[in-house]
Amino acid sequence: MIKDFMFTSESVTEGHPDKLCDQISDAIVDQFLYQDPYCRVRAECAVSSAIVFLAVRFSADAKVDLTRAARKIIKKVGYDQPDFNETICSIMTAPQTRSTERRMTFQEQNLTETEINKISAKNQVNIFGYACDQTPEFMPLPIVLAHKLARRLTAVRKEKKLPYLTPDETVQVGINFKNRQPYRIHSITIMASQKWPDNPPLKKIDSDIRELVIRPVCQTEPIQPDDNTRIFINPDGPFLGGPTHHSGLTGRKNAVDTYGEFTRHSGKALSGKDPIRIDRIGAYAARYAAKNVVAAGLASECEIMLSYSIGITQPVSLQVQTFGTEKIPENEINRLIAKHFDFRLAGILKEFNLRYLPAANSGKFYQNLSAYGHFGRQDMDLPWERINKIDKLKI
Repeated sequence: MIKDFMFTSESVTEGHPDKLCDQISDAIVDQFLYQDPYCRVRAECAVSSAIVFLAVRFSADAKVDLTRAARKIIKKVGYDQPDFNETICSIMTAPQTRSTERRMTFQEQNLTETEINKISAKNQVNIFGYACDQTPEFMPLPIVLAHKLARRLTAVRKEKKLPYLTPDETVQVGINFKNRQPYRIHSITIMASQKWPDNPPLKKIDSDIRELVIRPVCQTEPIQPDDNTRIFINPDGPFLGGPTHHSGLTGRKNAVDTYGEFTRHSGKALSGKDPIRIDRIGAYAARYAAKNVVAAGLASECEIMLSYSIGITQPVSLQVQTFGTEKIPENEINRLIAKHFDFRLAGILKEFNLRYLPAANSGKFYQNLSAYGHFGRQDMDLPWERINKIDKLKI
């Protein structure tokens, strides 16, 4: 196992075309669940120049205006350019209703153990959850710092401090590690898109972003840029972003949504799916268990893999890897996880109350989750981020 290395992770702002699609898809999921928590819905979105395409399969006692949901997200994100905004976009919809057998109308909070054991996974997938002690978020530093810089780029644009920016920016952060712990910032690369043709010179963009984005974000970090940190702002020249210049699709930013590829993640998208999809909520359950293991001091790193098969209630495989940082044997950690965490579909729904979160948050829960990562969020009260089982796990 490599212990000394440099690792990079990428984040993107909420206006990146792929992230725009994730937010539109999850806004549709929110609206269906807000009206009908027992609905089944799968929402796919694609965007390009002046066009949005929505493919939505659903079975619900709900009426959702798909076009309106998409236009609201486009406006919220801040696209107001003449070639792409909430008014001029053509929105094509392909709604498809599912058969009546699709609905799962059980009330998970009232289920007995026997009843939970009768509700099996509806699709097959390998899922990974991860946590580490590199940051207060129990996340790898490269992705945490990348998310912070991406959020700051959005903030200075919306606050009109850098009014020439458009909503589509990309951030990459490289961190040097010794003994699998971060010790210096190797590099920061920011691709900042500007309005055309009124964009300022590259020298001003470089100066503005260093002063208004990188400096305020990094000044409170334990590890800060040093004299040898390489900082690149639009190193390839002016960057023109947004759907006019590159298309977007739901589910193409799995590494941004999870752990910045510092550890493994499922190839399945997280956004655009109702909570009956085990490939979405299983990832939340795996993160929940891994975070509690690290918070309890059983290891400095923990990766959990769950394998699900169609028609089977429990994961067919549960594996734990701690990368040599375990304080007790890995097989004992595996036993404790299996004992104290419920990875059954209905058990996860019951633990996290996932089908009712949109209603509890005024119809806006999953859409707020779909930019800047599904894990390590400190701006949302996410049930899978709670460390409420550490007392059961502590040595």
